[in-house]
Order: sequence, then C-alpha cells, then structure tokens
Amino acid sequence: MNSKMRNYEEFYNESIDFPESFWAAQADQIEWYKKPSVILSKDENDYPLWYNDGELNICYLALDKHIQDGFGEQTAIIYDSPVTQVVQKYSYNEVKTEVAKLAGGMLSLGLNIGDTAVIYMPMIPQAAFAMLACARIGVTHSVVFGGFAPHELAIRIDDCKPKLILTASSGIEIDRLIAYKPLVDEAIELASHKPQRVVVFNRKLGARIPFKIYDVDYDALVYGSEETPCIAVNATHPLYVLYTSGTTGKPKGIVRDTGGYATALKFSMQYIYGVQQDEVFWAASDMGWVVGHSYIIYGPLINRNTTVIFEGKPIKTPDASTFWRVISEHKVRTMFTAPTAIRAIKKEDPTGEFIKQYDLSCLRTQFLAGERCDIATLEWYNQHIPAPAIDHWWQTESGWPMISDMMGLDYFPVKPGSAGKAVSGYDIRIFGENGEELGANQEGFVVIKLPLPPGFMMDLWNDNRRFKEGYLERFPGYYFSGDGGFKDDHNYIFITGRVDDVINIAGHRLSTAEMEEIVSSHHSVAECAVVGINDNLKGQVPLALVVIKHGEEIEHFQLQHEVVHLVRDQIGAVASLKDVVIVDRLPKTRSGKILRKLIRNIADGVSFQMPSTIDNEDIVDEIKIVLEYSKIGIFRQE
Repeated sequence: MNSKMRNYEEFYNESIDFPESFWAAQADQIEWYKKPSVILSKDENDYPLWYNDGELNICYLALDKHIQDGFGEQTAIIYDSPVTQVVQKYSYNEVKTEVAKLAGGMLSLGLNIGDTAVIYMPMIPQAAFAMLACARIGVTHSVVFGGFAPHELAIRIDDCKPKLILTASSGIEIDRLIAYKPLVDEAIELASHKPQRVVVFNRKLGARIPFKIYDVDYDALVYGSEETPCIAVNATHPLYVLYTSGTTGKPKGIVRDTGGYATALKFSMQYIYGVQQDEVFWAASDMGWVVGHSYIIYGPLINRNTTVIFEGKPIKTPDASTFWRVISEHKVRTMFTAPTAIRAIKKEDPTGEFIKQYDLSCLRTQFLAGERCDIATLEWYNQHIPAPAIDHWWQTESGWPMISDMMGLDYFPVKPGSAGKAVSGYDIRIFGENGEELGANQEGFVVIKLPLPPGFMMDLWNDNRRFKEGYLERFPGYYFSGDGGFKDDHNYIFITGRVDDVINIAGHRLSTAEMEEIVSSHHSVAECAVVGINDNLKGQVPLALVVIKHGEEIEHFQLQHEVVHLVRDQIGAVASLKDVVIVDRLPKTRSGKILRKLIRNIADGVSFQMPSTIDNEDIVDEIKIVLEYSKIGIFRQE
C-alpha cells in the first residue's frame, strides 16, 4: 500500500471508530511467531491489552528478519563519537553476531526469561547490543542514564531488582572522563538488592576500574560465548522498565510491552516520520531516555533503517557545527532532536555561519520534541535549514508520538506554535477542571480517551496503585497527561506545558509558556524560562530568566525594559511581568528539559532535593547569586 495515498482525516477517523480492525491491520506489518487472534482485551484492572495471545521477539524483528531477507550487509548502526574522534559502522550481520553472543553469555551467567538487567552505559554501540541481547532472551532491561549519581542508580536497582548490571569503564562529558565502575560499585553498596554479576566493557580510555568479585569482563564474555537464537515471548511480556521522575521524588518505572510496542514503532516510522527502509535516521538523544529506546534502537532497526549513535553534544564537541557535520557526512534523511539543542546552537551561532560549511540537501525532515518549541527558535531554524522542522509531542508514558504532522500521509501544513494534530489511535480531548470538554481555543487539561493505542505504557513497575492514581482516576475513562493545552478551530493542538506551569496572578490564570514565547521573540534572547513566584499581594508574579545570544551586548536594564513591554503589549498589564534577569545558563535535566520547578523553589526559598540530573550543580548557586543581586523572590527587600 502506498501510504501517501491515504488521507489524514480518513485514516485518523478509522483508527478512532474501528480501533480493533485498524490495529489488526498494523500488526500484519510485523512478523509474529504466533499471530494474535485477540487484538484488544483488558487486564484484571480493566486496562487495555493489545495482541494478548500473540508471540514474537523484537530483537528478531530488529536484526534476524532483515538478514533472512537478504539485507545482512546493510549498515545497521553508525557510531559517531566526536569526543573520542571515532566513526565506526556495523552491518546488520555484525550487530546480530555481537548481540547473539552477548545474549549467549548472559544465559551462561544464569539469566532467563522474566529476569531483569540494568544497563548503565554511555552512548556506545555496546549499550545497544546490551538492550537487544536482553530482548533476544526475554530479559527485561532497564536502561539508566549514565549521568545519574550512585544514589539514583541504587533507587532503580532496589525497584527493579536486576540479576545483572551491564556497564562500561567510562563515559565522556564533553572533555571530561567519568569513571563509571566506581559509581556502579557505590550504587550496589547503597542498594538493599545485590545483583549477582556486573559485566564491564573496558573502553581503554584510562578510567579507573576497581575489581570486585562480582565483575565479568564484557569482551571475554562475548568471545567465549556461542550465538543464541531469539526466544518467543508473549506480546504483553515487559520489554523494558524505564524510570521517569515523579512528583514524590520516587522515580516511576514505566513498563512497556513487546507486541504493541513493536507494532506502534513500525507504524510510527512509516506514517509519522515517513521514513523509507534503508534510509539513515538519526535521533540525537540518549539511550537512557525513551527517545533512545524508541528511535535510536528499536524503531529504526525494526524498519530496516541505518541508525546513528552519537556520543557528543550539539555544541563544544568541538563546536556548534557538529550536528550539521553528522547530517552531511552520513547522509541523514530524517533527524529528531530537542528544541533545547537547536537553541544551544542558535546561541553559539546566531547568524548560522557554521551551517554554511555543510551540504544539508540530504535532510528531508527535522523533528523536534522533548520540550515545546518556541516560535523564535522555529523561525531561526527555518531561516537557516532547508528541511522543514516538525514539532511533535509525546511522553515517556506513550513511547511514541501522540501529536504530530504525519509525514507518511497526505499531511497538513505546519502551524507554528502547535505540535500538530492528534496521531492515529489517540482520541485527544481538552477538559476543564470538572471534566467537561472545552471548545475551540479554550485552554484546559490534555486527556486521551481509553483505550489507548498499542505501545502505550502497561503499568508502573510493581506500583499499580500509583499508576491508577496518577493517570486514570482524575478523569475516569481517560488518561490524564499532566499537560495543559487547547485546540484551535481546525483541530491543531497547542501544548502549553505542565499544568503546574500555569500561574495565578490576582485570580487570573496565565500560561508561562505563552510568556516564554514572547520573551524568546526578543532579538537578544537565546532561550528563557518564565516561572511564577510567590507574591504577598497578587499570590504569584512571573519571573523571567533569560540567556542572551553569543556575541550580543545589551544592558540588563534595557533588556528588562524591552521584554516587559513586549509582554505587556501582547498579553496586557495583567501579566505583571517586572522581573527579568540575565543568567549564563538555565538548569536542565540531562535530556534538556528546563527545571522550572527548581527555579521556583530557589526564588521562593522552598527547600528542595538537588536533582541528580542537573548538568552542573554550580548553576543553583549562580541563580541564587543573580536573584539576590537583583533583589528578587526571598531576596527581595521588604
């Protein structure tokens, strides 16, 4: 079937009106060991299950199937590491050999279907091999981002109770070597649960590797093992547990199934990203995040694409040209990154001089997600890059996009500020406080009507009560996303941010996301964050932290005056924005999301636990100094 012949509206309506037949047809696009006869059912908690009696193996779909089809010599993985100045290519045959031997080694260490394994590695091919090896033998993997501190790793060890940890000797943070093995040893010491073995890949970069009795050398294990075949697992078998931050401070273990996920990823590669088999696809993320699971590893490989594993940053490895070099050198057709990466490049190269060094004609589409893409960044991108930028929206919980321009269909035009329209399978509504559905251009809570489509989270690991309380009970019959937004008259959806990013100024509920759009439009601003801080008179007032573009020279007073007037002109005096401060950088998670709650807590003098995901903890002290100097928040003189 030529997907370009399908009309978006017809295709979408079919998925909502006839979900079982729609997703039965999509399940036919992947190969099953046992084809499911039951497409949609429910678990004991009345939550939807997909393909409950089907059997398959996602590692087989990602590797063995393509080799059997005659594509074994196609490049599966391009490892591009500017921090080590290494570029290495692996064919599907080579990846399969590495994965099958590692899986055999894991079996020899006593792992079996139903066990769990933690993967704590940098952005190297061995991390991908480890994920696929787990999937090959039915071991549920939990990838923990390599930048997490031992305490955070220990929490995850105690929650998912791995029999095995796979790690590497070191990671590299721009130009700094980080020894991983001592961090793993400390985490095991802190954890109540003790893994039986730790498999260590020695990168031979000079990092200290203290030996423990539970250690196994990665290369020796692979070299001494036989290749093992894929085993069949049930469609609802947990492929992985991926932890995401929770409001209680305890991470939430998102559980993903196998059959629904494989079906959804194949569907998304074809219909959302519009990627043809054998093209190069690059998701510039980390394997420790959901983007890495879905669109560095499983999605591209299931679709027989060449995927790029990139060990570096958008800037400083070595400079703001690195993304454009990778695209040009490896002939990337479709790319996926976070708006914060584009903002970082924009800050370092505001006039796009680095971009002119490379031929980017190979790039067909640039997808953006992870945080709302402000219009100023989108305009800068469109000014300098020939391929269209497609903003889209999804969550760790969904595993694949929920709102997007569907590039594999007769798609609709991009509307700046919107993430697009609802993706097939997602019946997205906007609700008010009392569960009433709101009309066009009315901002409320973004919810999704059950049943959720295949690939969505199954549960929280060993915490179904929290799953139901956090996602399903506020609006019965609907999944509560935790985000706010609205639909316009043409069903374009605008995500305005987490619902706790709405501030109440003297009884007026105003979106900080809208203010950020306006502040970002100032010609000197590279990126910004607007948060609501406590005020004795009005309840809350907005505070804007701005990072100015590289090479820009503007006085603080002038910038504050101009930004305040921009917001006043476009929102009105009710916005009450008066405090605008310049900072060198904003606190962010490792995946690039701005930690707005942390900024609020600093300004309000609220105690907080230092997030382990901040790139540099010194930034907290920097913000305190700036706010104190500017007499803002708790530092404001009465």
